[in-house]
Amino acid sequence: MGFSVSLSHGLSSQLSSSLHGQHVLSSPSKSTLFMGFPLASSASTLSGKERRFQHKLVVYSKKVSGLDEAMRIRRERELQSTKKFRRRPPLRCGKVSSRLPVPDHIPKPPYLSSDILPEISSEHQIHDAEGIAQMRAACELAARVLDYAGTLVRPSVTTDQIDKAVHQMIIEAGAYPSPLGYGGFPKSVCTSVNECMCHGIPDSRQLQNGDIINIDVTVYLNGYHGDTSKTFLCGDVSGAVKRLVTVTEECMEKGIAVCKDGASFKKIGKRISEHAEKYGYGVVERFVGHGVGTVFHSEPIILHHRNENPGVMVEGQTFTIEPILTLGGIECVTWPDNWTTLTADGSPAAQFEHTILITRTGAEILTKC
Repeated sequence: MGFSVSLSHGLSSQLSSSLHGQHVLSSPSKSTLFMGFPLASSASTLSGKERRFQHKLVVYSKKVSGLDEAMRIRRERELQSTKKFRRRPPLRCGKVSSRLPVPDHIPKPPYLSSDILPEISSEHQIHDAEGIAQMRAACELAARVLDYAGTLVRPSVTTDQIDKAVHQMIIEAGAYPSPLGYGGFPKSVCTSVNECMCHGIPDSRQLQNGDIINIDVTVYLNGYHGDTSKTFLCGDVSGAVKRLVTVTEECMEKGIAVCKDGASFKKIGKRISEHAEKYGYGVVERFVGHGVGTVFHSEPIILHHRNENPGVMVEGQTFTIEPILTLGGIECVTWPDNWTTLTADGSPAAQFEHTILITRTGAEILTKC
């Protein structure tokens, strides 16, 4: 489960609380972005032989940075007509059932004492051998729960039914479903359908043939959180949306591939953006990855788009990578429940997430069965 950010393309940030995570707020960039190279024809006012050169073509160019190029691509994409896919009926809120109980003997995270969203922890979570073993156990359970949840995805099943099944599996394993009660979130899992970017609340809506659904599972086991999500296909999904889902998973994998001890965090966003842009997809900037361990959400903040944020990875560190890609724009709107966040233009969105452990030579994906 990620959290949200609000930032400009100049990337100095400061933290404040937001929904299901924290906002990263930044001052607007004062720099001007150049969106390409102008071509101009010089009309000479010289006389005589020099007039022969009046049609000379002059090319003016300016070196652009990776951020400039990303902005150019983004604007070109937004100016294009809507991608060719069969638009689904707009997502509507169903009935949300009562919060499910958790047995008293199961250890619970400290944030349950309040419905106020916890502040993001500034401490990077770096583990010793015992902590790594505990993280592996929590993440392996989260992966198994997510795989099971995926088997339930089919037309006519409600997201509330998926929530109940996930809840039962987690408590039977002696763990706590981390989203339940986090900042007042009412359910044990996030279910985000079609144009829902993330943080969808399970309800009475039935899945339809052709839907996609991201299921975001986090478990709290023996004092450690394991966090993962995946977008599943429901029935016969259109080719355009299938490709979005496939490329989103590839983006996550490419982001993970650059991770190792000493690597810059900004490489993650660069690699993800490069791959997404090949297909003309938007990379959502508001929602980011985060440190995870004994604390649900902590530093480092993982940006999935191009950025110049400082910082390097450290062996023994755990955090999530969880890009969200869209078929259209990356702007979003949030429902009155203060959680469910949709693409503003109604275009489909897909997300994948893994918790990873930084090693000396690479990264170990912890949320795999």
